[in-house]
Amino acid sequence: MAGQPKRRAEGAPVGRRAVLGMLGAGVAGIAAAPYLQRGWEGFLAAASERDATGLTGLLPNPGGFRYYSVVGSVPHKDETDYELRVSGLVERQKTYTLPELRALPQTRVVHDVLCTDGWRVDRTPFEGVRLADLLDAAGVRSPGAAVRFTCFDGEYTESLTLEQARRSDVLVALNMQDQPITHAHGGPVRLYVAPMYFYKSAKWLSGIEVTDRVVPGYWEERGYDIDGWLDGADRRGEAA
Repeated sequence: MAGQPKRRAEGAPVGRRAVLGMLGAGVAGIAAAPYLQRGWEGFLAAASERDATGLTGLLPNPGGFRYYSVVGSVPHKDETDYELRVSGLVERQKTYTLPELRALPQTRVVHDVLCTDGWRVDRTPFEGVRLADLLDAAGVRSPGAAVRFTCFDGEYTESLTLEQARRSDVLVALNMQDQPITHAHGGPVRLYVAPMYFYKSAKWLSGIEVTDRVVPGYWEERGYDIDGWLDGADRRGEAA
């Protein structure tokens, strides 16, 4: 009819173009997400090493993990200069290079990671050498009763009883989430104690020392529990 406005002939094509554009943007966003996430995690990791206040740990991270360091800067280690020393009350002291650790039998453990700050990452796979295997290779001497861990940041320490250290879910970890452990996550080698809060899983591991008693670690000296069991954890566990 003459009094009615004419329908825009180009209306339908414009609508299709808008929909296709949104779909394309969505696909591009999905494809870019892993790269953006890694970039954001890299920024958080670098910032945390220079943050004496710990405030960077409050920044949001869709990947779930938070980044902490108790010192201002941590040296980077790789195949050329990394060493892990097993010492103390043992029959045979031993120093492992990174290739030597990788050549040993590897164990995979999948467990939830929980921090005392409240964040968690469910079903996180770790892979590495069972701590019990390294202790057996060294031969624990009497009166060995505990294990003390030192780190190449020069400050962080942790401890476990010998019984805890021999659990099958306690690893000298080389991989996390099916990738080599990055520097930000404590690589190239870190401790992983699956049934305990994540502060027990010392980053940048460099020393395993068998001792005659439990020596409180860095956070235990600041009020944390020496036995940082997760709620509901099987405290008897499965000894290796």
